Amino acid sequence: MALQKGRDMLLKISDGTGFVTVAGLRARTVSLNARTVDVTDSDSPNGWRELLAGAGVRSLSVSGSGVFKDAASDAQMRDAFFAQTARLWQIVVPGFGVFSGAFLIAALEYAGEHDAEATFALTLASAGEVAFDAL
Repeated sequence: MALQKGRDMLLKISDGTGFVTVAGLRARTVSLNARTVDVTDSDSPNGWRELLAGAGVRSLSVSGSGVFKDAASDAQMRDAFFAQTARLWQIVVPGFGVFSGAFLIAALEYAGEHDAEATFALTLASAGEVAFDAL
């Protein structure tokens, strides 16, 4: 993967007709996780741990902070948080790929300095299978 500008990474939410960019994110992190299933027993070779391939729980979380693009994107994220409904999201990582799937907003924070714009921070947690399409 060639070097990419962090600002080119996009967070999009489905509005029912397609995906729209929700906010101007200034910082973002995508975390892929896979819990392992330990099947080590007294017969394991020389006491080495053994893991059961393909049996763990996979998850993807996205965190970011920034400023809202407009009032409509603010309302979509706020409504999704208060309803605690899984919405369809896309995370576009230029030069790498696109993650698509259902996510819940696990955390949503608002902040602001007296002499600057209001900002937000959010954490998305995968709520089902996440598809990946390489770019």
